[in-house]
Amino acid sequence: MATLTIRIPDDKHGRLKALAKHRHVSVNKLIEELSTQALAEFDSEIRFRTLAASGDAEKGLKLLDKLDKYFSDS
Repeated sequence: MATLTIRIPDDKHGRLKALAKHRHVSVNKLIEELSTQALAEFDSEIRFRTLAASGDAEKGLKLLDKLDKYFSDS
């Protein structure tokens, strides 16, 4: 496991400590959880962009039209 030293303003550090306490975890665990969430969001965006780039725009628009019609009829 790697060790990472970061510099953040004192007020932000205090807020992170308060958040960690509220969640009943250490600041280290909080940062680990937040970084995991950020990486998952990034991975999802990359997958979406990759799929979108290889997709058929006309087919996608037709599908969205079907969804719009379905939900407007409901």
